[in-house]
Amino acid sequence: MAQEQNKEIKDMDMTIQKSAGMGATLEKGRTTFRVWAPNADKICVTGDFNDWDDSVLVLEFEENGYWAGISNKPKEGDEYKYVIYNGDERLERNDPYAFEVTNSNGNSIIRSLNFDWGDDDFRMANWNELVIYELHVGTFNRPDPDSIGTFDDVVAKLPYLQDLGVNCIELLPVAEFAGGISWGYNPAHPFAIEQDYGGPDAFARLVRKAHEHGVGVIMDVVYNHLGPSDVDLWRFDGWGEEKKGGIYFYNDHRSETPWGDTRPDYGRPEVRQYLRDNALMWIEKYRCDGLRMDATSYIRFEGGGLGYDTEIEEGNILMRDINAEIIEKYPHVLTIAEDLKGHNIVTDPIDDNGLGYGSQWDMNYVHPIREVLIDTHDDSRDLQKVVDALEFKYSNDVFRRVIYTESHDEVANGQARVPEEVQPGGAESAFAKKRAILGIVLTLTAPGIPMLFQGQEFIEDEYFQDTEGLDWEKHDRHKGIKELVKDVIALRTGMSEGTFGLRGQLLRIGHFNNDTKILSFTRADRESKEPVLMVFNFSNTDFTDYKIGIDDGHDWRLRFNSSWKGYDDDFSDIEVSGMDKLEDSTDGKKWSGSLDIPSYSCQIYSL
Repeated sequence: MAQEQNKEIKDMDMTIQKSAGMGATLEKGRTTFRVWAPNADKICVTGDFNDWDDSVLVLEFEENGYWAGISNKPKEGDEYKYVIYNGDERLERNDPYAFEVTNSNGNSIIRSLNFDWGDDDFRMANWNELVIYELHVGTFNRPDPDSIGTFDDVVAKLPYLQDLGVNCIELLPVAEFAGGISWGYNPAHPFAIEQDYGGPDAFARLVRKAHEHGVGVIMDVVYNHLGPSDVDLWRFDGWGEEKKGGIYFYNDHRSETPWGDTRPDYGRPEVRQYLRDNALMWIEKYRCDGLRMDATSYIRFEGGGLGYDTEIEEGNILMRDINAEIIEKYPHVLTIAEDLKGHNIVTDPIDDNGLGYGSQWDMNYVHPIREVLIDTHDDSRDLQKVVDALEFKYSNDVFRRVIYTESHDEVANGQARVPEEVQPGGAESAFAKKRAILGIVLTLTAPGIPMLFQGQEFIEDEYFQDTEGLDWEKHDRHKGIKELVKDVIALRTGMSEGTFGLRGQLLRIGHFNNDTKILSFTRADRESKEPVLMVFNFSNTDFTDYKIGIDDGHDWRLRFNSSWKGYDDDFSDIEVSGMDKLEDSTDGKKWSGSLDIPSYSCQIYSL
């Protein structure tokens, strides 16, 4: 055995460059292994290339707890593991930086991730032009009820998404997790891609094909906890205190989260580096166009910011460092925080002591809007809540928030899709469909970055489960409603001309009547270029010759009518022809616009 070890050493260039990356790095026919394990006494690498003999490739101790070694035997695709000795304890561990694993309980695989991107020079749409479509790979397009959806199944639906008009998809987490069915918020191997979805090659193929269809890709990442199951990082080098997780995790009460006792130790520079490297991997290796960071309030507060909570300043340092580097290197990449605390600091500039996120999910929109839509009584439906939700913004920029009525969280955990909440068991009734459409159109025309959840465009009902695929038969039944959503998206993104105001910063409430439940507002940019007027009827009453105040010189042209029977036979029989201009004072304006607006419907006008 000693002869074999000496031969291995002879085959190695023992000069280990300190600048080499972490994990298994392939370069010029050699593989460098580097791992952080400050409490280890000895580390070996075992794998296909040495017949899984843990006495052959022994790593050298560098400094600050790092170990490294080089060999010319390992090659792309070989499986391997670290064998870590701590006293009498022998631990087999996967590489924390493994770009691929056989499965969540399997072996690491040597990968370089040098994909052929061809002439891909894609840049995601400007943030004020985005329409995000959130989807779960395992359920979005299942080929049959007994299988799991894959990246290639998402690729098959890209022409559909392109036709719908969305210009960005946001994927629930795809880092390797325990088992094959999950929402993805239980990452076991943060750098590896879920094998049941297709692994690294299939994910890269999805990104490349999405870009070819003009669709950006935002990746959901989880840095507030890991696992909690199948986590090789737990007591990685054998050390831990108070029955806690060791070097990668807090070893006191700060480790506790609602999802497990596995909050990373942001106070350790090595752990912050690990999470920073992961964030950059999605951008640099896979060319993702954005990152959505899960539950950031649990990175910055011990209890997630509920009540009088202790701040985790090193968590703020982590997020500022990641965002600062992305802003400097990749200013076109959008970072989104799911913070849900309504704090400006999340999206405030780093120079102003903010965290520097490009945008954040907005609790001040989704909760009141869902409440108004779901309210069973017109009399108690409070349009002031809609006005407040429309006027809210973060960091003095309307696009610093992502707005939605459905997301993976809002349609699960005891809640259902909006039409199901409106009329339980009757989500496909005219009553439920029209109210759900009000929410969709409001979201697509309100100030903010709008987001839809998979299937929302064809009235998917019930609630989100990772064991149930989307019901595409509903799409076949509700193709007209999908066309309705497509028409509004075209106005929102600029695919239809004359509606630049929907991409501007300005909002003006024009007509607000809590008795009739009629609301109108205007969107425009600061130069008042191509203003757009929206009129919503949040009541079950049809109105004819209804008057709203309009500016002198504005001759509004009807661009969209949600009650058109061409979208759905259940919609109104009232013929909506547009708006008549009258010299009659309304809403403090000299001129009025007179229009017919059926129950639970909305109209969009441009000049």
